[in-house]
Amino acid sequence: MKVNIKIMVNGDPYFVQVSPFRTLLDVLREDIGLTGTKKGCGEGECGACTVLMDGKPVNSCLFLAVQAEGKEITTIEGLAAGNLHPVQEAFVAKGAIQCGYCSPGFILTAWALLKTNPHPTEEEITTAISGNICRCTGYQKIVEAILDAAQRLQGGVGNV
Repeated sequence: MKVNIKIMVNGDPYFVQVSPFRTLLDVLREDIGLTGTKKGCGEGECGACTVLMDGKPVNSCLFLAVQAEGKEITTIEGLAAGNLHPVQEAFVAKGAIQCGYCSPGFILTAWALLKTNPHPTEEEITTAISGNICRCTGYQKIVEAILDAAQRLQGGVGNV
């Protein structure tokens, strides 16, 4: 049995026919073709599949696609129009990206934090990113990147 759903992804409507038990992650990657969202653990532990749902970070591997109907989904592809978003720029500038597999999840989590808390402390950043795992960089460069992104956004750059 398949279900027809309409989901808004990065501001665009998508009409897809899905099994009621397909994850949002699989629909984003396989049906819509947005592969920036990564499949990691499949259990909601690593954060590689993080997307924003109505502006809040969620693990798309834990959400069924049918649960996304009527919600606004933002993936890493929707973060910037043309140029890198200031959060992405900060991650590059601070060396917070190595293999890049976890980066979309960290960047979207950082963006959601900075939208609600434009001046986070290191402790608040650490708490916000606690659902994301990086096996390459360690976390200090990621925290530094988020602090840098906060400064970039306060300078009037970007669209938080």
